[in-house]
Amino acid sequence: MRAKSRGPLLWPLGITLAGVALLLHNFLLVGDFNVVALWPLLLVVAGAWILLRGDLTPGDEGRTFGITRGSVESAALEISAGEIDVQVQALQREGRLIAGQYAAFSRPGLKVNGTHTHLLLHRAATPWLSFADWQMGLAVDLPWQILVSTHLGRVNVDASSLILQEAVVATGLGDIRFICPQESLSPLILRSALGNIHLITPVGYRTQITVEGGRLFGVQADSNRYETVAPRVFAARDVDESLPLVEVTISGTFGDAYLT
Repeated sequence: MRAKSRGPLLWPLGITLAGVALLLHNFLLVGDFNVVALWPLLLVVAGAWILLRGDLTPGDEGRTFGITRGSVESAALEISAGEIDVQVQALQREGRLIAGQYAAFSRPGLKVNGTHTHLLLHRAATPWLSFADWQMGLAVDLPWQILVSTHLGRVNVDASSLILQEAVVATGLGDIRFICPQESLSPLILRSALGNIHLITPVGYRTQITVEGGRLFGVQADSNRYETVAPRVFAARDVDESLPLVEVTISGTFGDAYLT
């Protein structure tokens, strides 16, 4: 069991300093200085805490959930996370379609059409003070469409045990870490405007990666794991030729792509 958070330290410190200053002012110990003029310091404290912790409020706001698979044969997961970090991985428990943790009051929406299920998580439906990470575990025995976007959050997707029909992962100001699947029915797209993209190919998997972007978006490929087949096009080495080829397109504006 995870230890309970002790809560923020900057808030008590800021409030204490403000209280001390007001006491000194009330007892005329600070001369003619206008203590009330120090109130912007509270904004400084709030901003510093958001940078350090990502949230203004103490405590753990995560809620666990689980949805049974039933007769579902294919599924789509659509996440618009805003500034919330997202983690997606394989779910080992049989009989479940999806399980994990979501930010408070943002339980996934569920749409069912025959044997296909569409799950939606949107930041707009979440109170703005809820910043708990969204952690999703997905069933491994059906094809998934994964659509994840953030404008400040980071995205970590371990698809090594998943079957993907397609995947689009996009961030504004945030990094992406993506472990390739063994099989994908269509090309995978990873995109970041201002952030690094770290792509990992498990040993034996067949992948071909195309890196797009200008001169401010570089690429660093491990030569022991990849060979260059064309400018900014890389193929995994030591692959199992019986596996299907997984194509990945990486694009960015500022940052780097790391292929390992």
